[in-house]
Amino acid sequence: MYGIQGTGNGHITRARVMATTFKALGVDVDYVFSGRKEQDYFDMDDFADYRAFRGLSFTSKSGQVDSFKTLKNARPLQLIKDIKNLDLRHYDLVFNDFEPITAWAAKQQGIPVIGMSHQAAFLSDKVPMFGRAFFRRALIRNYAPASVYLGVHWQPYAENIIPPFIANHHHDNPVMVENKVLVYLPFENLDSVVEYLKDFPEREFYCYHPDAQDCSIGNIHLRAPSRVGFLNDLANAGGVIGNAGFELASEALQLGKKLLLKPLGKQFEQGINAQTLLSMGAAHVMSYLNPNAMDDWLQSPQNKKLNFPSDPAPLVDWLQKKQWEKLDQLHKHLWQQVDLEQKLIV
Repeated sequence: MYGIQGTGNGHITRARVMATTFKALGVDVDYVFSGRKEQDYFDMDDFADYRAFRGLSFTSKSGQVDSFKTLKNARPLQLIKDIKNLDLRHYDLVFNDFEPITAWAAKQQGIPVIGMSHQAAFLSDKVPMFGRAFFRRALIRNYAPASVYLGVHWQPYAENIIPPFIANHHHDNPVMVENKVLVYLPFENLDSVVEYLKDFPEREFYCYHPDAQDCSIGNIHLRAPSRVGFLNDLANAGGVIGNAGFELASEALQLGKKLLLKPLGKQFEQGINAQTLLSMGAAHVMSYLNPNAMDDWLQSPQNKKLNFPSDPAPLVDWLQKKQWEKLDQLHKHLWQQVDLEQKLIV
């Protein structure tokens, strides 16, 4: 069973790459998602007859986590019920991407859990945390407990950390358009984003947002969620403006796109991501929709491309061998695929 955190689209993006490889190698996998309403998932054909639960998620408002509404909407009794009722007796393994229901159900039923996520990387004391490390590591361990943790990060900080897998996609027009900017700020108010972008009429903004419908307002082209459309616009954009989620930043780094990040307020992972990329010289960071930050960023050069691996077959092979404590060869093999001259060690 593969348990996947459904809040945002980053975990799902990583799961798509894994699902393609599981299918190609004939591995029998069932998929469970939690963290958003079932009707809010889109482009889910890769996961066949997946199951969706409410799970745990955060509620945001105006670009930051709303702590009160997050607690109000938690529904802990439903979470406990779902954990108790999820029968895993016929599974050899739970592969988990920061998803609490499958992780806790497996723990209670004695099924091994391999937790592979960006969050798991922060369990290593070698990974930059920028404060409150003890509390954050405790939260990660208790949110989705695992038998073995496999972190995903942009740098080989520790032996249990592997690079992200970025799928190779066919793009309709991969030639970069200098004045085209992809915008993905799903946690911001859409009207606020549009007002912000109006100050830069010389750029063509392609803005994907959960509340958007396909239309154009001058140079601002609103787009409803679409994985294919998003990837096509990412391929030939001259830059990317986004929150500081791990997967979008990884895809942008793979393509050598310059990044302007506005991390989701009060969400520690995004804050750490933004600070890490800033220290790597791979992104500009703003704490609000700041026109001055946009001006500076527009004048900045593109990033160097980071050649992340596209095929997780070595990871699947490692999972099937069940020698999960032996991480050194997997770590070494996957990081050898990243151009050593392009890696930026903090």
